[in-house]
Amino acid sequence: MEFNKIISVTGKPGLYQVVSQSKNAIIVESLIDNKRLAINTTQNVSLLENIAIYTYEEDVPLLNIFKSMFEKTEGKEAISHKESAKKLEAFFTEVLPDYDAERVYTSNIKKVIQWYNSLVKSGMDFSKIEATTEEVESEQ
Repeated sequence: MEFNKIISVTGKPGLYQVVSQSKNAIIVESLIDNKRLAINTTQNVSLLENIAIYTYEEDVPLLNIFKSMFEKTEGKEAISHKESAKKLEAFFTEVLPDYDAERVYTSNIKKVIQWYNSLVKSGMDFSKIEATTEEVESEQ
């Protein structure tokens, strides 16, 4: 499973892995139940690779946050996304201490933790994922 092929689809629960593309749709496979479906080009789709979280300094890519969560939980699932807002925010502060609390809502934190847990259940090993080529090139 490649992190750069994982997407979220607005209005559909869970995460999906892109399997292939056609002219009018993207063929995806659910990470929850491995069912395949076609996502129409009119539906909103977000690549997890392109999502970042606001901090007081700069935006932090979601992959970096997942890697930090992976280290903190030692490769296991994090706390449940259904925990109280205070517990979720406390956990997220440990993972990303300088996140912008005014622009990052509890609902965002819930979503990030839910996505992380889904990816860990699916066997994603964040310790083996490298930065994408674009990020590597911009750092040089």
